[in-house]
Amino acid sequence: MFSFFKKKKPVEAPAPTALPTPAPHLPEAPANNAGGLIGSALVTPIDIPVPGAEPPVREHWVSKLKSGLNKTGASISGVFTGNRIDEVLYEDLESALLMADAGTGATTYLLDEVRRRVKDSGVTHPVAVKNILTEALTQLLKPLERALVIGEFKPTVIMVAGVNGAGKTTSIGKLTRHLANEGASVLLAAADTFRAAAREQLEVWADRNRVEIVSQEGGDPAAVSFDAVSAGKARGKDVVLVDTAGRLPTQLHLMEELRKIKRTIAKAGAGDTAAPPHEVLLVIDGNTGQNAQNQVKAFDEVLQLTGLIVTKLDGTAKGGVLAAIALWSRERQKTAPALRPVPVYFIGVGEKLEDLETFNAREFSQALLA
Repeated sequence: MFSFFKKKKPVEAPAPTALPTPAPHLPEAPANNAGGLIGSALVTPIDIPVPGAEPPVREHWVSKLKSGLNKTGASISGVFTGNRIDEVLYEDLESALLMADAGTGATTYLLDEVRRRVKDSGVTHPVAVKNILTEALTQLLKPLERALVIGEFKPTVIMVAGVNGAGKTTSIGKLTRHLANEGASVLLAAADTFRAAAREQLEVWADRNRVEIVSQEGGDPAAVSFDAVSAGKARGKDVVLVDTAGRLPTQLHLMEELRKIKRTIAKAGAGDTAAPPHEVLLVIDGNTGQNAQNQVKAFDEVLQLTGLIVTKLDGTAKGGVLAAIALWSRERQKTAPALRPVPVYFIGVGEKLEDLETFNAREFSQALLA
């Protein structure tokens, strides 16, 4: 079992021709082998990265994220350009957060947290308030930060839903690339038989990523899903990704179709350790503001979501809606402790295959408030 996406091990440099300097003394492995060593075998020293350092690829990603959220970041940062902490500052901050689509609930929560922390810390400069806000937002978003685990079940069946135009099929293509790059074998299910050319679009992504696809022209979505899961099991695939038709939560007959697809997938996995789908992901457009939160609530009621993919954070999105979703997720868990927060597995900032990355609460907070 492995979780996406772990960093690949660096390639070891060739051994030097000169005599090596004496190796530092290495502590013996614990008696209970808790450290993962076998007996007292020697371990080759490796370069340990500086804590907090980011690899170049991740640095590039964070830079793109900051660029995508630059408009919101500039608006919020402008609140802290003065030299006094007073009610005017808090009022301006409230307006900036609301304009960033954080919603009234999350805005009130963050303002209360900032006021409390400012009072407890005794800071006197507005720049310090910005740092406090960054920390408060990071802690609010932290429960949404979780890795997508692949390998506990074979195949891991992932059902993907979303409204029309959210970038669902494109996100599936990007996710397929990530999975394939990490060594997972993927099978796509073209269960979006409602939208014109949806099957053909998914076939293009399958070709780009060199993975197999199960599709039927004009077929029943549930039947396509059943065949794909059965094929994934028979072919020993690691992952089966099921693309479903985009729909609005108000289209009750289509929402009922989602329930049917989910039930059919479970039947295809009858007898497995855990009935699929093992993950039910919702793709939301970062530009839709508070409407995105309403979508999460509606689809969760029908499908019991296990994760989110947030797309199009590439210049026009405001980003604050994640704070609203995090607060909703927290309140939802208070009323139903058995329910876990709905994590944000991935966020996207563009149309390229590499423009989808794992969600990191601190990175996102710093980019939003940059």
